[in-house]
Amino acid sequence: MDIKTVESKLVKDKYYVIDHSSGLKIFVYPKEGYKSTYAIIGTKYGSVNTRFKVDGGEEIAVPDGIAHYLEHKLFESEDGDAFARYAKTGANANAYTSFEKTCYLFSCTEKFEESLEILLDFVQSPYFTAETVAKEQGIIGQEIKMYDDSPSWRVMFNTLVGMYQKHPVRIDIAGTVESIAEITAEKLYDCYNSYYNLHNMALCVAGNTTVEQVLKIADKMLKPSEKHTVENIFEDEPYEVGQKCVEQKFPVTIPMFNLGFKEKIGGEPIDSACTAYTDILLYALASQSSPLYNKLLDEKLINDSFDFERMEGPGYAAILFGGESRDPKKAAEIIKEYISKAKSEGIPKEEFERAKRAVYGNIISDFNSNENIANVMIDMEFEGREIFEYVNAAADASLDDINERLSQILDVDNCTLSVVSGE
Repeated sequence: MDIKTVESKLVKDKYYVIDHSSGLKIFVYPKEGYKSTYAIIGTKYGSVNTRFKVDGGEEIAVPDGIAHYLEHKLFESEDGDAFARYAKTGANANAYTSFEKTCYLFSCTEKFEESLEILLDFVQSPYFTAETVAKEQGIIGQEIKMYDDSPSWRVMFNTLVGMYQKHPVRIDIAGTVESIAEITAEKLYDCYNSYYNLHNMALCVAGNTTVEQVLKIADKMLKPSEKHTVENIFEDEPYEVGQKCVEQKFPVTIPMFNLGFKEKIGGEPIDSACTAYTDILLYALASQSSPLYNKLLDEKLINDSFDFERMEGPGYAAILFGGESRDPKKAAEIIKEYISKAKSEGIPKEEFERAKRAVYGNIISDFNSNENIANVMIDMEFEGREIFEYVNAAADASLDDINERLSQILDVDNCTLSVVSGE
């Protein structure tokens, strides 16, 4: 078993990376003086992974929403559910499924070892039967309807539907009422056995803990697993967006919009430096202190709900701007005009300096949160990045780096406007 120490002069901190003999990669980030501990274990398996091959075998196709369904069912066992066990330790537990991963987590101020034992136990102990699978369909069906009734969720997913023509990122993470009706215990086991392999997973722990404490439970609970090769299958996605505009009527007082810019996918995912440059760029373009934000605000085209985000996963990447607006189409045109001007003239030096200081400050402050540390670490592990490299890149970023990144993304001729407005 190999234990590596990773240090940062900028953060003045360190963490440990353990290649456990079971196949699981473990990250331990001790925080001296902290009373709480946060742990998260995840697998590189999300809603987009509906077609795949294992070890070069036959293609397996599963219903939309099955990754999210599996997340719900994994908490159950023949002896009850994990939440009841956590109640006895006092830990606060949760889980989530995204497009590209599924994660299980808890935070606690005491009985950390007992809570970690629960986490490592139930994620390795699937229990699916026809009866338990059928029982969950009504619960998840209600969850699907709840999201269908959320205007912010719909405006975002309509953006993805407009941008992507074939990639399954355009499909709701929870699937549909019809697709989850096709889920069986056998299909859940197919997915579990393919993706919940410890070689495809990672555990990140931050806070009041030590390497020795984490390894004590890991050595006790982890079952060595044979490594498998899972090949995810996606249709070729055109670079061009499918629809320039998607509109939906919804009972909202103020219309909502997302303007989504589709990125070209090819080769390796972007590295830690490129991620930092993108974050600084987006802050310079659209944060609340940017000229664009203030122009939109002055013209009463947005309110303080306006925000931006970058999404990325296997086979897709996009940048979204949006919020509430009395005139979404005019707001979108101003955003595109501002981006076009920035591309031709470059980001002003003062805007770059302001954004760099803000992003770097936010990064450093995130190291005061156990939850932020562990969540970012598992994201970066699955994306092939490293957290301290990201910090260094943000600190060393130049204006040329940011303008070069701008030249690669935010194609104003390849974007989708999604609008949800009143009846």
